[in-house]
Amino acid sequence: MPTHPLSVVIITFNEEANIGRCLAALAGMADDVVVVDSGSTDRTVAICQEHGARVVTHPFAGYVAQKNVATAQARHDHVLQLDADEVLTDALRAEIRRVLADWQHAGYALPRLTNYCGHWVRHGGWYPDRKLRLYDRRLGSWQGQLLHERYEVQPGQTVGQLTADLLHYSYPTIESHVQQLNKFTTIGAEELAERGRRAGVLHLWLKPTWKFWHLYLLRGGWLDGFAGLSIAALSAWGVFLKYAKLRVLTRKPAAA
Repeated sequence: MPTHPLSVVIITFNEEANIGRCLAALAGMADDVVVVDSGSTDRTVAICQEHGARVVTHPFAGYVAQKNVATAQARHDHVLQLDADEVLTDALRAEIRRVLADWQHAGYALPRLTNYCGHWVRHGGWYPDRKLRLYDRRLGSWQGQLLHERYEVQPGQTVGQLTADLLHYSYPTIESHVQQLNKFTTIGAEELAERGRRAGVLHLWLKPTWKFWHLYLLRGGWLDGFAGLSIAALSAWGVFLKYAKLRVLTRKPAAA
């Protein structure tokens, strides 16, 4: 059966702990795998080359711009975008092959199942966590601000839904979650400041409290045991951090 050729694109920076697993799961899926690396100082580039990926070096330009750069580097118009800590399951590989043989939409969203400190998280708003990752690059582009990037298809175009999971090995340790929260809350605060937002007392008290109870009780995070508790607590702390950093960024200088 005729099928559309597929390019897989990945952006990386110091991903030696993850990229090999991601690339190994792509064997036989595409004749074009391109990694856009923003200057890794570990073995990321070497591992990519060992797996036969084409590596392009490009200074980090923000998540939106970097993913558009990676998409533009693809040799084929039908593109699967992955993060270095994501892995295709056998079921998803088979489903993507079926889609490529009978392409009907501008893009396809797929469910993402996250592994948190060894536990697969299915509650607390973390699943199915659908992401549009398989797309015809002629019919859309990556959009967003500093942090919340998303792929958007052109007006009038449709998006299909896949059912097989993409595995996401996001946080192997609590420390890795804390480190990412610190990084992303800085970016989030800068994004809010650019939009003219300010942080008041209600942001610092009520929003973190609501975040915890929303994830832990209303979204069933408690069903994931310790992982659900940790996610809810640290997510609430992340909300506080973001608004605390925003408050510092936007406060008026003290009078002399």
